[in-house]
Amino acid sequence: MPAPPRSPSAPRCASVRPARRTSRAAFCGDPPPGDDPLLGFAPYVHAAPRRNSITPDRQRAFIAALAASGIVTQAARAIGASLEALYRLRALPGAEQFAAAWEAAVERGLARLEDCAVELALRGEELPIVSGGRLLGTYRKHNFAHIRFMLSQRRPDRYGPKGGPVSLADLPPDDPGLLRLKARWRAEWEAEQRAAAEVRRAGDEAFLRRLNQRFEVLRQKSLAIERGEWTDPEAAARLALAAPDKAPPDERDDGG
Repeated sequence: MPAPPRSPSAPRCASVRPARRTSRAAFCGDPPPGDDPLLGFAPYVHAAPRRNSITPDRQRAFIAALAASGIVTQAARAIGASLEALYRLRALPGAEQFAAAWEAAVERGLARLEDCAVELALRGEELPIVSGGRLLGTYRKHNFAHIRFMLSQRRPDRYGPKGGPVSLADLPPDDPGLLRLKARWRAEWEAEQRAAAEVRRAGDEAFLRRLNQRFEVLRQKSLAIERGEWTDPEAAARLALAAPDKAPPDERDDGG
């Protein structure tokens, strides 16, 4: 299944090895441009800056990284500063604009998180279909609790606790929105059931094939042992004395 196109504001991974994503190469959005009002704050200026001081340029770089990721730890590592140093700087007299820009950058990250939550509610979560240790495909599963929550937050006048029903169960049965949701959920559920049944059928057929192959191998081995006993003169004589009416495998009457 091809991946859906990424929107310009969607997070991206800058790591060349996604299995080892670190704070510098984790998912992040696009940083704000240099003329963004967010970066127009008056930074704190150290009276006697040291080599490792968080200079005005580093403060703006931190705010840009925080706006791109929404994660304070990731933004701190992006400029090579510790959380303790940043929080101390934020609390200093004269760093009020830096603190305000910090809050505004976090708010941008939360806004992007809200957009991702809406996208997850609409698109669902892509889950793998695995059988016998092999990936057969993927399917999408919708979290209905998440959908109800997003509806209550985005449409509080209709689905919220004050302006409308608290849950979908409180809606009238003939509500158009509820009927559309039920029809879509039913179609998605049937598609998931068909996919799951196909996976089970494929797994059962593969198991039966492996089982029949093992039985055939055992049968061939058993026939080979019997033929070897009758072709060996000494073994054939012992079998004839033990069971006079027993014929070699090739001479038995199959009832035909």
